[in-house]
Order: sequence, then structure tokens, then C-alpha cells
Amino acid sequence: MDFTEEQIHRYARHILLQEVGGDGQEKLLNAKVLVIGAGGLGSPVILYLAAAGVGNIGVVDDDTVDLSNLQRQIVHTTDRIGIAKTTSAREAVVTINPDVNIIEHQTRLNPTNVMDLINDYDVIADGSDNFPTRFLINDACFFAKKPLVSAAVLRFDGQLATYKAYEGGPCYRCLYSEPPPDGQIPTCQEAGVLGAVAGVMGSLQATEVLKEILSIGEGMMHRLLVYDALTSAMRTVKINSDPACSLCSDKATIKDLQVHKMVSK
Repeated sequence: MDFTEEQIHRYARHILLQEVGGDGQEKLLNAKVLVIGAGGLGSPVILYLAAAGVGNIGVVDDDTVDLSNLQRQIVHTTDRIGIAKTTSAREAVVTINPDVNIIEHQTRLNPTNVMDLINDYDVIADGSDNFPTRFLINDACFFAKKPLVSAAVLRFDGQLATYKAYEGGPCYRCLYSEPPPDGQIPTCQEAGVLGAVAGVMGSLQATEVLKEILSIGEGMMHRLLVYDALTSAMRTVKINSDPACSLCSDKATIKDLQVHKMVSK
């Protein structure tokens, strides 16, 4: 594609990178990424993808901006309290990069709509805040053969991995076979989270999404990144496919999303 003078200036630091260049920037401008959750993780993901020139960003969230969100959800502002988070995210992106098309999905992800939502996108970024949704996204991405970049935060800790079980890597169920019982693991609302930790993990998540689009570097398909803010320690742990995984192994018992439809009733 032919870049405008403004685009050449805007993306100059990308174009200078041998691993990106003009061809890579064109890939970014043509890419479609679905960000699930416009919260603590989704906020930096949306902002950095928009700044990078990812041309189409879908945002899934059914919530509205609350004052308590602003400690970590940096895509939102005080004057947008009370409006839909997807709309707030779109307003933020418009001020950053007019090249970007934000698609608002003001809905709660569920077994009925998840496949239709993810099918239109190249990469899925999971910034959801509950286990049922995380398992639903994992299973849907496996069936749709979509790369899933997933991050999580709680208190002072964060985790990050990329799941592409359809390419021979592990899926989320290889790491955690099923959702924990209700109440066993507290939520951020119950246990708290240091806002900047969400920023660290969301920025790393955005980086992995960009690497997936550009097909550069070493991805996180077989590794789990673990971050401890209190000790400033960051390490990666190798994760293997579970030969007995209920979703992606030869012994799989989950053949479709019907299992989630039964749970949601």
C-alpha cells in the first residue's frame, strides 16, 4: 500500500525496524484484533494497538465506566464515568490515531454469540476478569483456530501466555483443566490489584499480539510468563500440551460449546 506522508511520519519508528518495515506496518493496518474486556488489561492493550496502527480493533464489554475503574483502567477518564466502556475506549482511540477503526460490541460474551464475535478477527486478546469467560474464550478460539493471547492479574501478580492448540501448542485447559469452584480464588474486586501491574501485563499482552500479527520473534505458545511486582521478578515456565486434555488432546471429550451452554443455564 502507499502510505500518506502523515502515516510515514506517524509510524516512522516502526518502519525503521528491520523486523517491521513498511510491509509489517501494512500488516498492522490491515489487521483485525478482538479485545475482550475494556478494563485493567484491555485498556493498555487497546491504547498500544491503536498507537501501533492496528487498523481494526473490536472491543467486547457490557459495563459502564465507574470511578473505581480509573485507578487502573487507563483508557477511561473521569468525564466519561457512566458511559459504556466500549464507547469510552472508542473516544480515547479517536484522539490517538484516526487510522484505527474501533468496533464496539456492547455485550456480554456467552456461548451463543462468542463464535460470531471471534470469527471476524485475526487475533483474540483476552482481558476478561472471570474464569467461566476465560474457559469459554479458550474453547471458542480452539474451535475457530484463532490465536489467543491471554493475560491475568491479581494483587501484585500477573500471568501471560499465547494459546494455539490447533497448531500443536497447549490450550488454557492444559494448564487449568477446569474452572475453580466459586469463591476459591478471589477476584480483583475482592482482593485488590496494584493498578500499574495491570499496565505491565496489558503492555506485554499488546506486544505479543503485535508479534503474532507481524510473525516476528519467539511467541509465548509453549511458555507461561509469571510476574511478581513485589520482587520485580519475571520468569517464564514451559507449558506442555496435556495428553489427557478434555479439549485439545486425542482423548478430548469437549466437541463443541454445548458444555458452556449447559453451565450457563
